Amino acid sequence: MKTYPKKRIEIIIEAPLSRRMTEQLDRAGVSGYSVLPLTGGKGLSGSWSADGQISQASEMVAIICITDADLADEVLAQVFSIVSRQLGIVSMADVVVLRPDHF
Repeated sequence: MKTYPKKRIEIIIEAPLSRRMTEQLDRAGVSGYSVLPLTGGKGLSGSWSADGQISQASEMVAIICITDADLADEVLAQVFSIVSRQLGIVSMADVVVLRPDHF
């Protein structure tokens, strides 16, 4: 089966920033993304959980997109313009897809 190389970018940020981040992804030319709620985890500040939170202010989300390698640097620059001043984790990995026209 024929596969096509792409880049997968995953962004973990505070939920209130998700709209601003997806607007940046749109401006960078990303064709699509998924926003997933996170229920808990552990990082440099220790363990955290969304259980019992009364507002979205302390919730976290993961935003995942897949894009061409030639667009990835521009996407990372747009993402960093937000994450550099806020809580957040950004990772990028090489992936292959079966339908390149979707990305």
